[in-house]
Parts: sequence; C-alpha cells; structure tokens
Amino acid sequence: MFRHTLRAAAFGLALCVAQPVLAADKVPPIAYTQRTLANGMTVIASRDPSTPNVTVQMWYGVGSKDDPVGRSGFAHLFEHLMFKATRDLPAESVDRMTEDVGGVNNASTYDDFTNYYEVAPANHLERLIWMESQRLGHLVVDETNFKSERDVVKEELRQRVLADPYGRLFALYLPKATYQLHPYKRPGIGSIEELDAATIDDVRAFHHAYYRPDNVALVVVGNFEPAQLNAWVDKYLAPLTNPSAPVTRVTAVEPPRAKAGVYTGYGPNVPLPAVVMTWLGASAADPDAPALTVLDAILSSGKSSRLYNALVYDQQIAAEIYSSADLPQQPGMFVVGAIMSQGKTVEAGETALLAEVARLRATPPTAAELSEAKNELVAGKLRERETIDGRGFALGYALRTEGDAARANSELQALQAVTADDVQRVAKKYLDPERRMTIRYLSESERPKGEALPEDKPPVVASVKYDGPVSELRPEGQREAPPPIGAAVSPNLPKPAEKTLANGLRVIVAKSSDLPLVSASMSLKAGAWADPQGLAGAANMTAGMLTEGTKTRSSPEIAQATEALGATLGSGGGQDGAQVSLNVMPGRLAEAMAIMADVVMNPAFAKDELDRQKSQTLDGLSVAFQQPGQLASFATSPAIYAGTPFGHVAGGTPASVAKLTEADLKAIHAAYYRPDNAILILTGDITPEAGFALAEKAFGGWARPATPAPDQPAITPTAQPRAIAIDLPGTGQAAVTVAKLGIARSAPDYYPGVVANTVLGGGYSARLNQEIRIKRGLSYGASSSLAPRRTTGLFRAAAQTKNESAPQVLDLITTEMGKLAAEPASAEELKARKSVLIGGFGRSIETTDGLAGILGNLALYGLPMSEFNAYTAKVDAVTPDQVLTFAKTHLDPAGITVIIAGDAKAFAEPLKAKLPNLEVIPAAELDLDKASLRK
Repeated sequence: MFRHTLRAAAFGLALCVAQPVLAADKVPPIAYTQRTLANGMTVIASRDPSTPNVTVQMWYGVGSKDDPVGRSGFAHLFEHLMFKATRDLPAESVDRMTEDVGGVNNASTYDDFTNYYEVAPANHLERLIWMESQRLGHLVVDETNFKSERDVVKEELRQRVLADPYGRLFALYLPKATYQLHPYKRPGIGSIEELDAATIDDVRAFHHAYYRPDNVALVVVGNFEPAQLNAWVDKYLAPLTNPSAPVTRVTAVEPPRAKAGVYTGYGPNVPLPAVVMTWLGASAADPDAPALTVLDAILSSGKSSRLYNALVYDQQIAAEIYSSADLPQQPGMFVVGAIMSQGKTVEAGETALLAEVARLRATPPTAAELSEAKNELVAGKLRERETIDGRGFALGYALRTEGDAARANSELQALQAVTADDVQRVAKKYLDPERRMTIRYLSESERPKGEALPEDKPPVVASVKYDGPVSELRPEGQREAPPPIGAAVSPNLPKPAEKTLANGLRVIVAKSSDLPLVSASMSLKAGAWADPQGLAGAANMTAGMLTEGTKTRSSPEIAQATEALGATLGSGGGQDGAQVSLNVMPGRLAEAMAIMADVVMNPAFAKDELDRQKSQTLDGLSVAFQQPGQLASFATSPAIYAGTPFGHVAGGTPASVAKLTEADLKAIHAAYYRPDNAILILTGDITPEAGFALAEKAFGGWARPATPAPDQPAITPTAQPRAIAIDLPGTGQAAVTVAKLGIARSAPDYYPGVVANTVLGGGYSARLNQEIRIKRGLSYGASSSLAPRRTTGLFRAAAQTKNESAPQVLDLITTEMGKLAAEPASAEELKARKSVLIGGFGRSIETTDGLAGILGNLALYGLPMSEFNAYTAKVDAVTPDQVLTFAKTHLDPAGITVIIAGDAKAFAEPLKAKLPNLEVIPAAELDLDKASLRK
C-alpha cells in the first residue's frame, strides 16, 4: 500500500509550464454488467472476446479488521486455508485446476476484504465457477490443514516481518501507533502467539460467520458468453445458502486525535534509521479521497515529488521517501516518511518532512504540479487495465472499499476535477502538525540502557465452541466430478516486424493492443561482463546514470519532461546487457522518444549526480546487507563465476561503488553505447510503419563509430563447488541457496532445461514447493530458476526458513534435484508443468512491457524473431527422456555450491556434519570483491 521512491523508480518532475492533462476519456471505461442473486451474492461480469483467457475473482467482505480479539491474523490464515480441500476436491486441487492447465491463482488479505482470483484458459470457466462454489459452500476445515497452513503463515511472518530490517516498522509499529481503538491497529499478518492460541473451533466459527453468499462478490472478466456464464452461476452458486445470523460488522469508530504523539520502536539489523508520521485520514468513499490521492502523488510519486526533491535530491538526507493516502472502507490514515541516509538522524528527517507538509498547507500546488500528478494517475490507471485480472481488480476493489463497482470508472473524472485549492484544503484539514503521530525506528543497539523491553502480550481469550455444519472430503468414489472442459480458444499472437536502420540500429515493432499504451525498450550489449577489473557495478551504474542528466538536460529536467507526459522512463543494467525503458500513451510517444534518445546518446555523467547516485547505492547496499536473502544472492556470482567477467556482484559492492568515477562511466558508454550494439523494441498500440518512422526520427542521427563494437567475452568458469554460511546474528530467517552453472540461451537443450526447472521449482505446484511448503510448512515458498546467458548461465534453487530448519531445507532441495536426475517425470506431471510455461508466456505478452521484454531478450541473445511464435510448440515437444538427460547433465546435486545466510548459531553445527568443508563467514567480515569472500 506504500509508494516507495528509489533510484530505480519511474522518473519525473513538474514542468515549469504545465502539460495538458490527459483526458479521462483516454482510459476506456470498463464495460460490465451487475446482478444480485437471491442468496445475496453480487455477480459482476465484463466480456473481452480478444483474449483466450478468463479471470474469476471472489471478493469476500471480511478482512483483517474483522479478526476476533485475541486471534489477529485469522482473515489472512483463511486466505491460505481456502486453497486446501473441499467436500469433492482433495487438497491442492485449486492448483490442479489452474496452474496445471496454464493458469495462475492467488489471493490477498486487506483490512476490509479478502480476494481470491484465478486466470485460466477461457474453456475452463465452468470448472472455475464450480470450484468456487465448492470453496464457498463446502470447504474442509480440519486439524491437519489448519496446522500445516498455520506453520506456513508463521514462515511468511518471519520472512516479511522479522527477517526484513523494516518489516517491524511497517507491519507492526505503524498501525499500532496510528490507531487507538479501531481494529485497523492490529497487524494483518497476525502474531505467532495469537495464531498458536487458536483452535479448530475458532477457525470453523470464523469461516461460518463470514464465508457466505451474501458476503461475497463474484467478478468475471475475459472471453465468455454472457448467457452461458449466467447459467453456470445460477447452477453452481445460486443454490448456496446463508447462515441465519447476519454478518457481524465492525462498528468501532476511531476517536479524533487530540494532540501530537511520539512512538519509538526498535529492531535488530536496522542499518539506517527511519521516521514515519501519520495522521488520521478519510475513507475511500469520502468526497475528500480524490484530493488526498492527488496530494499523495504530489508528495511522493517519482522523482518529481516534493519529498524526493527535498530529502533525497537536494538535502541528500534520505535514502528513501514515501507517502500514502491510505483510503480503506472506513476512515484510514495519511502517511509520510523516510529512511534516512547513512549518518543522518530521524530528527533531521522529521524537520524536513514537516517543512514539506507545511508548504502544501500554506500554498496550493502549482498548475504544473497538479497537471503532472493527474497525468501520472490517469496513465497509471490505464496500465492497470492492460490485463483482464487488472480490470477485475479495479471493479472488485471499488465495490469493496467504496460500495460501488462503478467508481472504478468514475474515479478518473473525480481525480480530474481536483483543483489546487482542493489539495491545499485537504492538507490543512488532515495534516495538522499538532495531531500527528511520529514513529521513530532505530536499531536495537540504540535502545537506552536499562530501558525495559515492551511486553506486548496478546489478550488471553477463550476459544469458542462451534457446533455448526462441518464439511469433510468424500471418499473418492462418492465425489462430485468437476464439469467438463470446453472447446479451447486459440490465442492471437502479435507478429513482430523488424528493420535495421542505416546506422546499424535493429528495430523490432509488434502491434499488440488497441489500448492506448506503447512500450519502447532499448537493449544494449553492455552487461556486468563489461565492468573493468575491480570496479564491480560500473556497467550497471553507467546504465542507471543515463537518466541523471544529458549534455542539454539536467536530471530534474529529464524527469520534468517525462512525467509531465504521463510517461515512465527508466534505465538499468544486468549480467548480459543494459536496458532503457519507456512507457507512454501513443499521443505523447514522439515527445517521449526524443527524451529517450537524448539520455541514450548524450549522457553527461556529471560528478555531482554520480556522487548522489553512489551515496544512494551505498545506502541501499547497507540495507541489503541486513537481509539474508540478499546476502545469499550477492555471494552467488563471486562463488560460482570466480575468475571470469561474471565473478562479481553485478550491481557493485560498497568498496567498488565508492571507487567509480565519471571517467569510468564515460569509457563504458563510449565503447558499448552505439547503434550497431543496440536493439529497439516497440510494442502496444503502434503499427510497424509508425514504429520504424519514429525510430528513424529519434535515433537515425545516432552515429555509428568507424571501429567495430567490442566482442563479448566467453564465460568459462572453473571454480570448485563451495559450502558457505554467512552469519547474520539476530536475523529472523535463514536464506538457503543451492547454485550450479547453467546453460547458454542458444544451447540445444534450452527447452528441455526450462521444462526440467519448471518440474523442479517453477511454480506453486513444483516439487520443491510441494516438499518444503505444502507438505512441511517450512517456508513461505521454495523455487528454482534457470537463467540462461549468452554463454554460461546460472541455475539457482532457494527458500527462506526459520534458522534452525536450514539444514533440513537444504536436504530437501538436494533430494529433489537427485530424484529429477534419477527417473523420468511422468507424462501427467510433464503436461502440467509445460502448461505452466505456456500459460505464463501467454500472460506475459498481455502487457506492452512484458512483450517488449520477451522480444528484447530474443534479440539480445541473437535468436530470430521466429522463436517467439515457436515457443509453445517447442515447449510442448519436450519429452520425459530429454528432461531426465538435462537433469543428469546439469542438475546433479553432487556439484552444487551451497550458500546459507542467517543466524549461524542455529544451523552451523548440523551443517558441518553434512558439509565438512563449510566456511562460516561473519557478515561483518564478508568481502564480495574477493574470491575468498573474506576481508
């Protein structure tokens, strides 16, 4: 819910002269129908015959605010339980009916609602409607499912709250300090103590009270026949009944805040102090909500924002700023805050934040600021509607928070109607400095000596006695069979066209949508392999600095010119290449591409801008070095690729970043940023003819040097496998990583490789997640990835778990790798995992950015565009024997490198018994610039 503004975020500052506001009618309204069944269920449907898919979403009117006293986290726990068994479906069947057919499913818990959603091929719609009727009417809530999912929720809490340096601040202290009475004050994820206190009767009573037809809205968006959808809804959902008692609603009203307050919280491994200020705010349906939304955008949206300009860019006292107009169903809060830079105090942050709030209370925003904020908000809404699930979310969210799905369409007009005086008015009304709550967040080491640790004991509440209906899984022969699958709907793939300009720039254009959005993405062959010796992160910094000033535009002016157009412009680097990305509405494309061309061809690499970016990068690294998952990831390349151009951290290290100079970046740019070393991809609402013409106009004058572009080196690692434990005392979890050398993207066994990886760890139902999360509750998620490169790629399997479970999780990963290399996967499993790949590919190309990414990668790795249309057939053609051969060749656990970052006192000794060569490296002594990884 928070907007975070970092150096990798979208760029934009207010123009001195306001750009015209993007018309709200440029965002097509979501056409939908709505009806209410006799049992009280709301049904919303929006037909889109252009897609081969459909999304089915269930929006329940129960969220974290409805958790019983002493049972915080119940709504979130039920988010997990709803994926288990029903009367006629064994546990994990939701995944069999979605992921295994090329779809996806998920859920989320908010303060006011819980939503469950699936995206699947449209011919599975009847099955999904039937499945949702099973979950609503016949969920099996038993002791086994309850305990296993409770363990998973605990691991999620450890990962998101206890292992994240700022998890406690945002998940625990922020709501607790802001609200006195309203249940919004409780953490949505709950607490381990309250979850442990719950009984099966508590859980069943909660389900019976809130999971009922008159408390849910069904939202369906995609390719369907309306009459057929209505018939299925009437058949499967209309017969469900409600309990006799009405739904219990929260009636608590948060009292007005009479005076300012201060709350100080502490956490382990907090590298940079943080400060947050909150005020009691408005509800989503309040007439002030649009003005507060615009106020929020003016304060913190992108580099155009006042907070970024003041605290990050000008004063350089903050590593990150944020604000949020939190507008839930009942009155919420308004938040501003900052994570301070190294050596800066929370007091300095408070002074600067209050100064910016005072400016908006004293003087209305400029016309340019107002226009830019509106353009940004409108363009953002348009991007949300690229996908069918995005449109479904817009309708469901409006219904649950504002009480009317139509607000998904009318909110744009409401935002456009906001005036500068409205923004000042709500700033005055809500952001009174005498009614603020200031939350200071510091490292535990800064707690005053002798100060007693707070005892936040959960309330002791007796469990309820439940004697209502209970569903059980029927014996296999007595279960109702799912409905049949309908006739498949064929996808309509875009057809890429390409042309090479006279200067050698390769241009690829694919018209993929009539929605008014275009993505322009440039890939350059200038990855981490181009870093000079000892200067890890130089290529990445070169790419990142492109948008920080050109020979004719300053960094603020670049931001001004892009965000005022409602565009996003960003740049960054990776292992094999660099990328510059633009996303904009087609009417502004020519103007935006002129700016894009300027940053690519004419970066200034000014010393003051480089110093600013180095400082921000170092602050970011100080935070990352306190996160076990990040530490394990950083150590992977130096361990696996030691002695090669990939044998360092692509984003740089504290020592290497500090050494970077303007001359280093200029040298990389001069060598690699040239038209014959670049590929430009244009996707979305644009024809090939228009795309080629725009490319010629923007980049046709880019001169090709007389000498050829440098060759990329072959990556041929020879490092021996290692076992490394990085000791991070006090962290809430251990990150377990298993890594091996991978393959080239051009390798003949690429497709068997991606299928093999998907069997092992690609998706919720893959083997690693089955064994580690689903069966044992040891992690919030376990996965693996196969990252092909130009020559030698990387295989990586990873999971985070409580520290003492790290050896067990490592054993499970290596066991599954061994099984995959020992016997062929079954035809049924292989079919399901191929569907995951094919379905994910189809969903990726739904968005302009996703399509541009796929085409750009093909071009970067020298593959023909015909590979795009051949993807599905090549995945389908992979055989069990090919998967087995790939696993034996590339995934043998005998040659793995193991990296585990966490509190080593909990796992080092058991690991040494398994791995006699284990190296234990204290995090404080870690040196990522050395092959030994030690200072």
